[in-house]
Amino acid sequence: MKIYLSVDIEGIAGITHWDEARKPQADYAEFGERMTAEAVAASEGALAAGASEIWMKDAHGTGRNILAERLPSEVRLIRGWSGHPFGMVQELDDSFDAAAFVGWHGPASHENNPLSHTLTGAYAHMTLNGELCSEYLLHAHIAALTGTPVVFLSGDVGICALARRINPQIETVETNIGHGESVIGISPGLARNQIRAGVETALRSDLTAHVQPSADEFELRIRYHHHGLAYQKSFYPGARLDGSDTVVYKHQDFYEVARLLRFMS
Repeated sequence: MKIYLSVDIEGIAGITHWDEARKPQADYAEFGERMTAEAVAASEGALAAGASEIWMKDAHGTGRNILAERLPSEVRLIRGWSGHPFGMVQELDDSFDAAAFVGWHGPASHENNPLSHTLTGAYAHMTLNGELCSEYLLHAHIAALTGTPVVFLSGDVGICALARRINPQIETVETNIGHGESVIGISPGLARNQIRAGVETALRSDLTAHVQPSADEFELRIRYHHHGLAYQKSFYPGARLDGSDTVVYKHQDFYEVARLLRFMS
């Protein structure tokens, strides 16, 4: 099997504050280590299930967080950002058997993680076809363009629940639940054990049973924190301004939605 792993930080066990997620901050080092450890656990689960090749995207911030020397030799690590519309699943194509997302988090304005956001801090709220839009939802649609099922997700309680609504067969590991600016998290060791086992279980399941999100047309609504930025971004071809702070875009091809998002922040 050829497996794709995308690893973020705001959904790893115990993370609570932006100082723990931003590289220049003193608190970051511990959580960069935890992000790496959860990435390793997911890789080990994939290898136990029979994966012979793993591609991993460092999908947080700079894209330069995961300590590469800790990874199994079967892993190819994608660092940095190319600007490709696939974003957090850059290089994904139809040669992959399955994808798994590690350390992911709830969407902008969601209550189960004090670090909830969607792609960038510029967005106050985002919906796709009327549903609250997370990075998981966006990238599950991107994966569907390549025919790759997303079979596993770990992260906060909120994003796991949203993922199961889309794909009831997905294997999830709930690492944290947020209340206001606080987090109740499982121990990092337990998180790693559950991620390792969860990825293995997911990849041993019937991969064809996983629901791929789809629609005949996609309407993306992005509400910005600052109305001036919404006005500027409303000039993207096909986009329009709704009120003072919201940009609306419709298209039948989700690739075009993904491309739009490269230019909206």
